Amino acid sequence: MGQLITYLTFNGNCREAMEFYQTCLGGELYFQTLGESPKTKKLPKHMKTYIVQASLRRDGLVLMGTDMTDEELLWGNAVSILLDCNDEDRLKAYYHNLEAEAKATQPLQETYWGELFGRLTDKYGNHWLFHCKKRDVEISQ
Repeated sequence: MGQLITYLTFNGNCREAMEFYQTCLGGELYFQTLGESPKTKKLPKHMKTYIVQASLRRDGLVLMGTDMTDEELLWGNAVSILLDCNDEDRLKAYYHNLEAEAKATQPLQETYWGELFGRLTDKYGNHWLFHCKKRDVEISQ
């Protein structure tokens, strides 16, 4: 058995982003900084605050992040974070919370097949999909 986990890379603002996501989604947030590593004594002070790994967990949700990258970071539109929730009110709250300074590409709304769906790009440039199966609806062909 395995698990797929969304892992985000940031340009030095991982702590800020993950704390924002915690206010939006709730859960327990853990950080490991570069300064906590014993081999970082010679690093500049500002680098010691870089996040090696962050983990936000709530129920079955897992979102991880880091500031550590050895290449130029470019955001594209090929990766999204899917937030699938069976509680309509909770999904609406998540969407509303993440909507701060975001670009709503598709407002949260009921689809013709009876499910709640929406999309947005948050203030950090990450793409989110929101889904809630509201009821069983038979689609006629």
